[in-house]
Amino acid sequence: MSSIDVVAVIPARGGSKGVPRKNVRRVGGVPLIARAVQAASAAASVDLVVVSTDDADIAAAATAAGARIVTRPADLAGDTASSESALLHALERLDADGISPEVLVFLQATSPFIPSEGIDEAVDAVRGEYDSAFSAVETYGFLWQRGAETATGINHEASHRPRRQDREPHYLETGAFYAMDAAGFRRAGHRFFGRTAIIEVPERTAIEIDDKHQLKLARALAPLVSPAEKIDVDAVVTDFDGVHTDDTARVDVDGRESVRVSRSDGMGVSLLRRAGVPVFILSSETNPVVRARAEKLQVPVVHGVADKATVLREWAEREGVALERIAYLGNDVNDLPAFALVGWPIATADAHPTVRAAARVVLGRRGGDGAVRELADRVLQD
Repeated sequence: MSSIDVVAVIPARGGSKGVPRKNVRRVGGVPLIARAVQAASAAASVDLVVVSTDDADIAAAATAAGARIVTRPADLAGDTASSESALLHALERLDADGISPEVLVFLQATSPFIPSEGIDEAVDAVRGEYDSAFSAVETYGFLWQRGAETATGINHEASHRPRRQDREPHYLETGAFYAMDAAGFRRAGHRFFGRTAIIEVPERTAIEIDDKHQLKLARALAPLVSPAEKIDVDAVVTDFDGVHTDDTARVDVDGRESVRVSRSDGMGVSLLRRAGVPVFILSSETNPVVRARAEKLQVPVVHGVADKATVLREWAEREGVALERIAYLGNDVNDLPAFALVGWPIATADAHPTVRAAARVVLGRRGGDGAVRELADRVLQD
């Protein structure tokens, strides 16, 4: 008998049409597939998280997040292949490894804000008196359908408009997660069978990404819906101008530049060093002041860099730090290639809007005004 009773399966093919490469696009600085894996892993009831994919990049991101990979055959990865076919294939592969779960949880990576507690509620329902369960939001909306000549009401009479308190709610399926008795699913071949439970989830978690506008909306909502408190990393890399400074410079009559820095930021760097957290400054500016400040802080620096991503990758390899365990603090669009590499892209409060949208965390402090210290405090907090 397998000790793995509850398996979460996330089908994620590489051939998305509406948003190309959708499953590895980042929301809140984290690839969508990794967000789904993290949500499933955070559910107390889930014993194993599996990603079914045909794509190497999706597999790599899912593996880094802690998932087991089931390679999805091409005939189950086309536009017309159903999610159910991928789920059944994953169960067959798990069977071959001696894993036969009692409960199957199906998650969709296109839902970036999957509530882990909802997954647990769905599993409890299936372990209890239900055969299947799904996530939904309560709605009192009046639904209509278009007709050949006129629109008609679906869940109401057009001639009667009852007050909200006089109406029964309906429930809108979110697509985020489903839970099923695994044996019942194998017999039925679809996700709704037997007694089905509705698991009500907060409306703020219900966005599903099918086009670029929904992706943009999800990125804007991420800091509000799923804010990160502790920044859990092994190393910190920062830009210089606009991060250690307020992005301004003073120039004297002889052309010498000076910048304003924060003593608080200096203390933050010192605290990271004392804790054994490597710190690295990476700047595109060629200016003696960058090196002078790095020497004062006693941290390595490379400046005058056009390709930050390459230098960052090389530094991480020398330090033996995985890229997903690095926080990179930036403020402008030339930081975006580095953002795309690391697990924790961090933006200052006054960063460019594009940078804030790409960040996993947007700090409350501005560049040159305590942003580095805030980052340090959140890395070091218990």
